[in-house]
Amino acid sequence: MLVMNLLKEQIRDIVDFPKPGIVFKDITPLLKDPDSLQLVVQQLAAPYIKADITAVAGMEARGFIFGSLVANYLGVGFIPLRKPGKLPYNVASVDYTLEYGNASLEAHIDAIEQGDRILLIDDLLATGGTAKASCQLVEQLGGEVIACAFVIELALLSGREQLSAYPIHTLITY
Repeated sequence: MLVMNLLKEQIRDIVDFPKPGIVFKDITPLLKDPDSLQLVVQQLAAPYIKADITAVAGMEARGFIFGSLVANYLGVGFIPLRKPGKLPYNVASVDYTLEYGNASLEAHIDAIEQGDRILLIDDLLATGGTAKASCQLVEQLGGEVIACAFVIELALLSGREQLSAYPIHTLITY
C-alpha cells in the first residue's frame, strides 16, 4: 500500500482532457522521477520473474515505455503492438471497437513464434478494449498471453471484464 501511495503522488489529474468530462491521469511526472520509474518497472515485473516469459508486448504508445523497460528488466525481448501503417514488414492485425470509434493494432508476422509466453504491458487499463485486442493479436500469431500488467486501473470502467480470460496485475487502482 505504501508503494501505491508513493506512485500515486507522481500522477497528476488533468481535468477535461482530451475532452470535457474526462479526468486524464498524467504519468509524465512519474516518468521524470527516476526512483518512481524504477519502482514501477520492478513492481510490474516482480510477479513474472520466474514465469518463463519469452517476450513482453506493449501497446502504442505508453505501453512501449513500460513494456520495453520491463522486458529489459526480465532479460527478454520487446514486441511493439502498433497502430496501422507504422511497421515496415508484413503484419498481422486485429480490428476492435472503442467507445468512440474503431481502431486496429498490428505486429510483424514474425514477432511472435508458436508457444511464446508473452507478458502484455500498458500504462492504463480503462475499458479493456485495446488490451483485449492486444491479447487476440498475440494469440493470432501463436503466442500465449501469460498475463496483462498495467500501471493504472480505472476500476469504474470495468476493463477487467474484457480480460477475464487472463491474469491481471495492476499497481494503482482508481
